[in-house]
Amino acid sequence: MRGTEPPSHHRAWTWQSGRDPHGLALAERPVAPPRPGEVLVRNAVIGLNPVDWKVLGSDTWRPGKVPGCDGAGIVIAAGADVPGAWLGQRVAYHTWLGGRGSFAETTPVAARALLPVPAALDLEVAASVPCPGLTAWLALGKLPAQPGILLVAGAGGGVGTYLVPLAIRAGWKVTAQCHPRHHDRLVAQGAAVLPWNAELPRAAYGAAIDLRGPEAAAGLFPHLRANGHLVCIQGRVGGWGGEAFARCISLHEVALGALHVHGDARDWHALRRAAAGIFDDLVTARLAPEPALARDFECLPAHLQALKDRDFSGKALIRV
Repeated sequence: MRGTEPPSHHRAWTWQSGRDPHGLALAERPVAPPRPGEVLVRNAVIGLNPVDWKVLGSDTWRPGKVPGCDGAGIVIAAGADVPGAWLGQRVAYHTWLGGRGSFAETTPVAARALLPVPAALDLEVAASVPCPGLTAWLALGKLPAQPGILLVAGAGGGVGTYLVPLAIRAGWKVTAQCHPRHHDRLVAQGAAVLPWNAELPRAAYGAAIDLRGPEAAAGLFPHLRANGHLVCIQGRVGGWGGEAFARCISLHEVALGALHVHGDARDWHALRRAAAGIFDDLVTARLAPEPALARDFECLPAHLQALKDRDFSGKALIRV
């Protein structure tokens, strides 16, 4: 291990049982040195995402697990086979949900998952990007190269914040379906908007990206054109929604965490390049992040519960 001497202990929010964010327990734990291929990040900001409360109490979890997938901070130590140039660097990251998470003062992160943060970008903004921003980028990568009319269902949240303007930039004519409180922002970005419960026209869209859930996604099949594409982010649908070789709808799924298990060096290189592009767009104001709602580290369970209850609109962040 190389770098400044890491702290011997740190505070971490740990899962004990159940699916209630208020069940997380604050513990002081020893800081393990980074393994080969890892660095240790001293977190400055933790990004909270809906997936963080959705996976609480997963079957493979054991008491004491540290949840959380997004964060940003400073690299303070490096394991074997990690270039020393990472030490002291400002980084953001997305971690595997099944591993050691970001709900802590320090987090071990695979070096391949590190996203360098430009000096001009605040770490709060950087911490808000990985899960929603890179999910949006992956979703767009599932669509055909020839743009057409795209429906983004549930466009008002974090993924939609990046997905809608990136799709418009790629040449898609975007219709955003979401709560009316998001309409002005999305219209300003160049999208057409529909209320979340609007009646959709049949066979109108060349592609649809669903950000709501499998049942809602399945309801989009009749509204796709022949040879259309349906991309599911919040859960896969149970079937193709029609007989074989009829309208020939292509079904896709997106899960950023899959790369932690199945991704290779080329996949991670592409993901890091995508993150660099998003960071640059945020610095130059070609993209705008969600409005931040930051709370102190001690408030993490309550802030995660408020995110689950949809008590606010914006990006939930934790200052460490």
